[in-house]
Amino acid sequence: MTQIPKIEGLVAAPFTPMHPNGELNLAPIPEYGRLLAQNGVKGAFIGGSTGEGVSLSFAEKMTLLQAWGEVREPGLQKIMLVGGTSQAESILLAREAARCGYDAVAVLAPYYFKPATVELLAQFCIGIGEAVPEVGLYFYHIPALTGANLSMIDFLTCIDGRLPNFRGIKYTHNDLMDYRRCLLFAGGKYDLLWGWDEIFLAAMAMGARGAVGSTFNYAAPVYHKLMAAFDAGDLPQAQAMQDQSIAIVKLLVKYGGIATGKAYMRALGLDCGTFRLPVANMGETRYQEFLDDLQQIDFYAHASQLPASV
Repeated sequence: MTQIPKIEGLVAAPFTPMHPNGELNLAPIPEYGRLLAQNGVKGAFIGGSTGEGVSLSFAEKMTLLQAWGEVREPGLQKIMLVGGTSQAESILLAREAARCGYDAVAVLAPYYFKPATVELLAQFCIGIGEAVPEVGLYFYHIPALTGANLSMIDFLTCIDGRLPNFRGIKYTHNDLMDYRRCLLFAGGKYDLLWGWDEIFLAAMAMGARGAVGSTFNYAAPVYHKLMAAFDAGDLPQAQAMQDQSIAIVKLLVKYGGIATGKAYMRALGLDCGTFRLPVANMGETRYQEFLDDLQQIDFYAHASQLPASV
């Protein structure tokens, strides 16, 4: 049996850069790739929640995946979120991702006509994965946004052995018992990438070795230090780094949610513009208040470092 590749370390979910008029701004993407690679990030999860994939047109998704496909950073895996509510559209995007040399694609549970059973969800994923047997496929479990509240251990049991290129799950939920059972399934066969940054330490205690997150874009050193401390048995230091992560996420909440991530990127020096409607963006006055709060949490002492040319 072929061993399923597993990602150990951080996979960032990049923001999709936008011009002031709301159009895609692809120019920063090569430097964005360098930013991730030079801060020890192992992969880029393109077009996910952080990347506003659900707010992009089909043509924009194609353009975005092609732009990231041209990024050639050694050791940086690329995963494209291809779906979605439409299996047919997901297949088209997956085929383009395969053509562009992506390592894997990811699939959401349909969030309008929701799958009622894990069997229906498995069929949806299998149809996409079979169209691109040369790339891996992850299921992106984020029930808070999709409303698909299905057991992932039941899903793994259902799909196991039916899709040779199925890699595992991007697990963005706080059910640590279900997550642990998925990790142990079939002798630890599948890649279970944790997706909840502010409780990553708890997931590591359950056995997580890889994670996908938005805060890894601008605060990767926090999580490198957290993982190193955990592995060294230094629980107080690991907890301190998780506390720093929590402080970062608290500001995300304070300033309106997911769009605040682009404010973090602007503060870092890589302006990605704003989020599209219906997501709210902060005004300039609030941004200045946000910058003051960054000083209060000592953000820059733990922030990712921009490449010299940015």
